[in-house]
Amino acid sequence: MKHTEKLQNLLENEVIPDLEVAIDELFEMIDKSKNATSQQKADLEEMRDMRTECFAIVEEIKRDELDEEEAKELLSELVELKTEE
Repeated sequence: MKHTEKLQNLLENEVIPDLEVAIDELFEMIDKSKNATSQQKADLEEMRDMRTECFAIVEEIKRDELDEEEAKELLSELVELKTEE
């Protein structure tokens, strides 16, 4: 399996769904308190940006615009982040 395929699978099957769950959970916390702290707003913005970037990477892969070396580096970074969790 090519690095681009592995990266796409990781993004679509783990990273993006995890981000969406985290965003939903943060929305629920904000909704319950009826007010968002500045930290919650910053966290929400950061998660949304990460999700947008993940979708952009998937699109680059689908358009064959991401080379294997770059995919390998991104994959390595994401796997490292996932193991830190």
